[in-house]
Formats: sequence, structure tokens, C-alpha cells
Amino acid sequence: MMIADPLTDVLKLTDIRCTRVGRLSAGGSWAVNFPPPGLVKFTAIAKGACWLVLRPNGAPLRLEGGDVVMVPMDQPFLLASDLGAEQVDGAELFAQSADGSAHVGEGDDFLCFGGHMAVDRDRAELLIEALPCFLRVDGGLPEASSMRSLLNELTTEVVSDRPGSTLASEQLAQLVFMQLIRSYLAHTPPLSFGWAGALRDKRIAQSIGLMHREPGRRWRLDDLAKHVGMSRTSFATGFKSLVGVAPLAYLQEWRMRLAEEGLREGSRSLSDLSRSLGYESASAFSSAFKRKRGIAPKLYRSGLAVRYKAT
Repeated sequence: MMIADPLTDVLKLTDIRCTRVGRLSAGGSWAVNFPPPGLVKFTAIAKGACWLVLRPNGAPLRLEGGDVVMVPMDQPFLLASDLGAEQVDGAELFAQSADGSAHVGEGDDFLCFGGHMAVDRDRAELLIEALPCFLRVDGGLPEASSMRSLLNELTTEVVSDRPGSTLASEQLAQLVFMQLIRSYLAHTPPLSFGWAGALRDKRIAQSIGLMHREPGRRWRLDDLAKHVGMSRTSFATGFKSLVGVAPLAYLQEWRMRLAEEGLREGSRSLSDLSRSLGYESASAFSSAFKRKRGIAPKLYRSGLAVRYKAT
């Protein structure tokens, strides 16, 4: 049986998905000023080159074809062929577009895509804590070939009128985002603690996969070490050095994340949820949840219900 990897588990739990793909084509001398994205957003350069400036004080960064960047959610930014060109308001530019496409300048020697990734704010912490506010993957790197291939497919879908092109574009954009994260996690040491830190060691990552796949199992340190072919001591030491916490402390926190997810969905009884997470009773689960989250599960669930009903 395949063991789920930490990145897959986190992306599923955070429910991140592409909700919109925008296209900017340009030529000649141009500059577009964008407001803070508010969402997780990446920009992929499909053709040509431009300058990127993060407001208010960022230094100009040259982006070439194949480069992909993730911009901070709370910062405005500028894309420009000429930093001295008159700036166009990006929000107004795209507000006039019915299909998410816009053009500035003269000609079409530049093309980029913006993928807007929606993520539940209550679930986003697991993903965002592992990533920097800004990251870039150089399209010229050999390992970026799969990303270049995806960008070519994305270009074809966005400019076509084929049935299903909108859905195909969003799914391709989501794959571009996945490659962006993969590249960062694989090639930017040292990584942060947590599940991302585990990716530096296949056996430690495997142990996290085991806990993710069977969170309700009564895992012991010896069991996990044996499953990944390590001694108890080397496993415990290696896990804490990469992940930042002891293995069973990580398991407890993962159970709490899953508990929050189960309580948000609201369809499972506390007894059923408790058993699935390895607790002997609903009261034992309630005590653990309140100790870790500062609120009883029933109040957590009802509080969410009130908030969602109000919105």
C-alpha cells in the first residue's frame, strides 16, 4: 500500500485549490501595478521577460520565461517591461475583462499567468508556515522542465475555446503551484521545522506518512522506528532535529488538526471522531482537545456553525 507523503496530506487538509487563472499579455513599454492578492497567488512567465517589484520598498527582480514566483498575500506588486513607464492599475484593467485576460502596451512579446489559490483561512497555517512569503523558481534550472511543460499546456488551454478549457486551466495552474512548492522544498535548505523539515529524510518522511495514514493507531516510538528501519534512539533524535518536536508530540498535533477538520465538517459524532483518532472515549478526546486548543469540541463546532451561518 502506498504511504501518503506529507505534502499531499497537507494540501488535502488545507483544501487549497485554484479558483481563477488570469492572463496578461503585453508588448513594448508597459507597467501594471497590482493590489495585494489577499489569496495565495503565483505568477508564471510563459513568454518574454519583465521586472517584478514588491511594494513599497522591494528591489527590482528580473523574471524570464519559465520563471514562477509566489507573491506575498498582503503586498502590492508591480510587473513592468520598463520601470519608468506609466503605470496601469491592474485591478481596473482586469475588472474590464470578462474572461480574466488583459493586454497592455503595443505588441504581444510578453505573456504571463496568475493563479489564484483559495485556501480556508482556518486551515492555511500548515501550508503557509512551511513557505516563505515570497519564493521564486528559476525556469532555467534543469529540474524546472516539468513546469515549463505545464506552462505550455496552460497557454494552449487558456487561449483555446475548447469545451472544459476553464476547468483544465485551473487544474493545470494547480499543478504549476504544486511544482513550485516541490521545487522550493527540494532545493532550498534549510527548511522550516514541521512536516516540511521531514522531507529532507526519506525515512523520517515515511514515519510521518505512517502517522498520517493511521492516526488512530496506538503508535509507539519503537513501532515507528521499526517500520522505517531505524533504531529507537536514532529515529527519535533524527525526527526531532528535522521536525522540531518528538514523534508522538507530532502525532498528537496531527490528530488535533484532523479533529478540527472533522468538527468543521460537522457530520460525524464525537464518539466516531474520537475512535478514528485513537482515543478510548469521547470524554478522553474532549479533554485532549480542550487541553491543546483551549475550547471544548462541542463549543468549537457550535462556534464554527454560528460564524458560518452569519456569513
